[in-house]
Amino acid sequence: MADNTVKKTSATRAKATASKATPKAKASVKKAAPKRKAVAKKATAKPATAKKATVKKPAAKRDLRAVAVETGRNAFRAGLGVYGKAYDQLQDQFETLQKQVDEAQSRLDTRRKQAEELYESLVKRGEVVEKDALKAFDDLELDALTDRSKLEDQMNKAKARFEELRSKFKKAA
Repeated sequence: MADNTVKKTSATRAKATASKATPKAKASVKKAAPKRKAVAKKATAKPATAKKATVKKPAAKRDLRAVAVETGRNAFRAGLGVYGKAYDQLQDQFETLQKQVDEAQSRLDTRRKQAEELYESLVKRGEVVEKDALKAFDDLELDALTDRSKLEDQMNKAKARFEELRSKFKKAA
């Protein structure tokens, strides 16, 4: 009977530990009567779950690695995007400035042509004035101006004429 009590207590303990284990362990405990086998299966059951967990960890590490690589690539692409956008804006500004320079150059060319035309017209007018001045200069009696006696005669004639006009003006008034 003592053997029976020992068997019952060991069987009860095996059932209690088996109820704590996974369903697979429970099924294997019911089939196995000795205590050592149940403990051995219990120990093998824990590493099996540990293996499943370790199998999941490398997959998770791979996913994290892929996510990290993709994030790094996206950051690099964002940097390239900033560079590209800045380049495009500079190109636009350069084109705008180039247009403004071209317009200013065309206006400058137009004004240079106008200035050249004005200069040419002024030169022509200067030639005409010069001819008129030379003609008027030739009409003057320079010899009379350089000779003192001739100059005094002309002054006396001018004074006489002035006096005549003055007397006429006084009579009319």
